[in-house]
Amino acid sequence: QVQLVESGGGSVQTGGSLRLSCAASGYTYSRPCMGWFRQAPGREREGVAAIRDADGRTYYADSVKGRFTISQGATKNTLYLQMNGLKPEDTAMYYCAASLNPACTRLRVGDYNYWGQGTQVTVSS
Repeated sequence: QVQLVESGGGSVQTGGSLRLSCAASGYTYSRPCMGWFRQAPGREREGVAAIRDADGRTYYADSVKGRFTISQGATKNTLYLQMNGLKPEDTAMYYCAASLNPACTRLRVGDYNYWGQGTQVTVSS
């Protein structure tokens, strides 16, 4: 049973930083990607960043490029999202996800198979 558990959310002011973590367990096979998604109230869930397991290549939504950094721990069982220069529009529930789909770098919700419960990020102006 694959489990993904996020932590690190919180409330910050505009321009602040947060680091999200995701602990992954239960894998008995490789997964092409892990990623971060977010969902604000009344909006659809959207992809934020992904990292490809094979080579560590990273992919970002345009809205977070240059501000957010996705990375993995040495064992690849921990996923991080360093968020700098936070804006009020970054306010959302952030989800860790894992994909078995080689097309996972497209940051599409439907390409991801496993999801965490989410951690709330609130940015005030």
